[in-house]
Amino acid sequence: MSGGSGLQRAQQFMILATGLYRASHLSVGVVSVARHTPGAPAAWGILATAVAVSLTLYGTARAGGWFGRRWVWCDVLVTGCALPWAAWWALGGPAVYQNGWLMLLGGSASSAAAVGFGIRGAAASAVLLLATSLAVHLVVAGSRSAELVGHLNAVLSSTVMAWVFWWYLRRQGALLDAAQSQAVTAEAARARQAERMAHHAALHDTVLATLTTIAAGRVDANAAPVRERCAREAAYLRRLVQQEDGAPQRPGVPAPGAAATAVGAALEAAVRSAECLGLRVAARYHALPVVPREVAGALEAAVCEALNNVRTHAGTGEAFLTAAGDGDGALTVTVVDRGAGFDPAAADGSGGTGLRRSVHARMAAIGGAAGVESAPGEGTRVELRWPA
Repeated sequence: MSGGSGLQRAQQFMILATGLYRASHLSVGVVSVARHTPGAPAAWGILATAVAVSLTLYGTARAGGWFGRRWVWCDVLVTGCALPWAAWWALGGPAVYQNGWLMLLGGSASSAAAVGFGIRGAAASAVLLLATSLAVHLVVAGSRSAELVGHLNAVLSSTVMAWVFWWYLRRQGALLDAAQSQAVTAEAARARQAERMAHHAALHDTVLATLTTIAAGRVDANAAPVRERCAREAAYLRRLVQQEDGAPQRPGVPAPGAAATAVGAALEAAVRSAECLGLRVAARYHALPVVPREVAGALEAAVCEALNNVRTHAGTGEAFLTAAGDGDGALTVTVVDRGAGFDPAAADGSGGTGLRRSVHARMAAIGGAAGVESAPGEGTRVELRWPA
């Protein structure tokens, strides 16, 4: 019962609670049949029917996450209404009220109906069960008024208490879900603010510093190193504008207690590191999620390794990076080059297999996965997925 939303946990609890309530009534039935009608096949058949209907009702509820309306109606009509009459017809009146186990089933049937139906369905079920108790009392010779009062009270109290418990748990589950959603939203907002601050700091240290130096006339604006630096910083600004204009970052699924961070800043750090070493990187981002900080760190290291492999082994000065979220917290990052490529089956311990081992190990450590595709003369494609 630890997984799922607050509403789902409330539903799981009510299935368990009403199931235990029914099990207690069936245990009374086993004792009663064993003591009073041990040699009557009809009595065991009636008990077996009650057990079969109960297993179907609660088994399907457990498998489907909640009560199916048709199975609740089946339970009310069979165990609560039909079985007492079957016992009266097959075994006689005393068997119906013997220790009251057959009539007790009406109480547990009413509790399932109270949570499985809306208030109108619960009321209709309670009326049917109350009418059955009254009718059986009138036709069974020797039944006492005290027994009737007890059965009527069991149906009414079970209906009311089960409905109140379900209303309270449903309300608490909704409040829990709302609080959790607010916490995730706040964490995502803090992560986005941290990423914005990181970008502002990078702008101050790079673009602003370059423009200030050129404006002060301390460097030749037409010098090749200055033009190269301006080109790198212009590419960085374009990626920054792309992230701001694109879809907002979506909350991911950080582990409980894990600090979350926006993954865009980590990927951008890897790209800028490669650019500083002379590699041109065309990067595009879309709907990036918020992820645990250790995941962002591992992705940054893996992307750095992939870009470093392009710079060192691919024989090309350009790489292409794409990072996209799927809207549900998952992330896929690809690094592609049009360089020399290699044969994965024949690669030695350096280059290809070294890339696969180091990148794969980093991704596996955070519950992700990495794949490398390459062929001689066809370039290389590295795909990072989180979660796997």
